[in-house]
Amino acid sequence: MNHLFPVFLKLEKLDVLLVGGGNVGLEKLSAILVNSPECSVTVVATYIREELRVLAQTHSKVLLLERPFQEEDLDAKDIVILATDRPDLHVSIKEKTRQRRILTNVADTPDLCDFYLGSIVQKGDLKIGISTNGKSPTLAKRLRELLTEVIPNDIQSLLDNLVVIRDRMKGDFQSKITQLNKITEGLVNNDDPSAP
Repeated sequence: MNHLFPVFLKLEKLDVLLVGGGNVGLEKLSAILVNSPECSVTVVATYIREELRVLAQTHSKVLLLERPFQEEDLDAKDIVILATDRPDLHVSIKEKTRQRRILTNVADTPDLCDFYLGSIVQKGDLKIGISTNGKSPTLAKRLRELLTEVIPNDIQSLLDNLVVIRDRMKGDFQSKITQLNKITEGLVNNDDPSAP
């Protein structure tokens, strides 16, 4: 059973440390910047691949430090992502982040993770996170592809209209929820959302 608590973080308000500049580091940095392009990310690595350098050049809040990890790199960090090919280094850093109470993700090592980076489906303001509890990123990827295909590209116009409707509604919170549930019921019970 998946006991993970899903959250969506405002990464642009947090400082992230990414340790690792190879293929996995590039994958993690890409995921961060696609979802939060204004996020402050410090990348520390003894090797930084060219594609990661190019990506960093397009985001002013990404700092590259081509050198070994130092404990001071954890200062003032809110989240740490470990993406090297050195499990011993990951264990060592994870112990330090645990002591400092910094949330940490360790690539391909679920037992060391405080959180997982799920697959994301995004269409406009709609964002869906998919988790397999760290058991099968491949299945999460396939589900992401399926949902991306079946969710209409114009879902943003529906979201925009629902905001206008919600803002015009009168009554308390529960009353608004009841009204919005009636309005959106057709989205799941009918092929035609305009049908009664």
